[in-house]
Amino acid sequence: MSHQYLKTQPNEKGFFGEYGGSFVPEVLQKEMDSITAAYYSISKSHEFITELRAIRKHFQGRPTPTYFCKNLSNKTGGRIYLKREDLNHTGAHKLNHCMGEGLLAKYLGKKKLIAETGAGQHGVALATAAAYFGLECEIHMGEVDIAKEHPNVVRMKLLGATVIPVTHGLKTLKESVDSAFDAYLKDPINSIYCIGSVVGPHPFPMMVRDFQHVVGVEAREQFLEMTGELPDVVTACVGGGSNAMGIFSGFIDDENVRLVGVEPGGRSLKIGDHAASLSYGKPGVLHGFRSYLLQNDKGEPNPVYSIASGLDYPGSGPEHSMLKDQGRVEYVTANDAECVDSFFTLSRVEGIIPALESSHAVAYAQKYAHENPRKTILVNLSGRGDKDIDFILENYEIPSK
Repeated sequence: MSHQYLKTQPNEKGFFGEYGGSFVPEVLQKEMDSITAAYYSISKSHEFITELRAIRKHFQGRPTPTYFCKNLSNKTGGRIYLKREDLNHTGAHKLNHCMGEGLLAKYLGKKKLIAETGAGQHGVALATAAAYFGLECEIHMGEVDIAKEHPNVVRMKLLGATVIPVTHGLKTLKESVDSAFDAYLKDPINSIYCIGSVVGPHPFPMMVRDFQHVVGVEAREQFLEMTGELPDVVTACVGGGSNAMGIFSGFIDDENVRLVGVEPGGRSLKIGDHAASLSYGKPGVLHGFRSYLLQNDKGEPNPVYSIASGLDYPGSGPEHSMLKDQGRVEYVTANDAECVDSFFTLSRVEGIIPALESSHAVAYAQKYAHENPRKTILVNLSGRGDKDIDFILENYEIPSK
């Protein structure tokens, strides 16, 4: 398989087609340029790659397995496989890029990691990286998400991070990004902003994808080894889209593999009731990059909502925007009810409690497998659901057997 695609996307200015780029104040652009230069020189060095590989193997527990869901497949039809990122240390795919970003920060001589978090998985992963590399860590998190994802807030504090509650606007992910950006602007020399997805100004969409590429590489090798062929479909949930780009990037040159991103359909398709920017948005600029956005006539981001805090964002990664326009990836939605149903089903039938984010992709996989009984579908199970159980208990009846 060629990695031609990864070498040609994005272009030198950080554009994936017409999306991406870097729309930031001049003072910040200088910092972005130095991060880009450092990334290109440091991350390709033998020393960096060797250290990152050792971290992945001995600290993160990679490779994570690919698993055939025998019981779920028997129940729905088709053949459903999971890439078990829930078994990556800290319980989600996020540590893949956080350890990479932390290692880069160490090489750059930074003292502090700053980030936003929605569901708290990125925050926990970055706090973990900061503890590992002996750096300070500051996590900005919306008050709504702090209440909803309490176990992750405790984990971040245990790991030594300072959690900054964000109290303006909808008090969720978009506002957390705003707040973290402001904090970073105050001291870009000593700190580094570690974006939690394939979003933000260049080089972050590229950098996060490259660090997440390990998921796709492992999954492709494992699936071939298990079945002797490639899956018919690869699917993942999409908010900003890091877990999806991670697994998609392993199969993007395989033209016969269909790639499907599953966005949060929320409560309804009314404005403010969902966060499906690729399905219902239009191109615009937010947080320093151009992508599909849910926005009003003035170009301001619309309010968004998802049951899954990690998908609660009005935009999506620029690479996803390009892949949508090219038709290489198909973007669909799963609503809250379908997501919760899959959350309970996977827990009951396979003994795996998935994150609510990942449950969106499981919901699509169940539907696809039911309609295509002879096909195989590989789901990136991007995280485990421990963080969501308090919220589920408060809001839903656990179904009896």
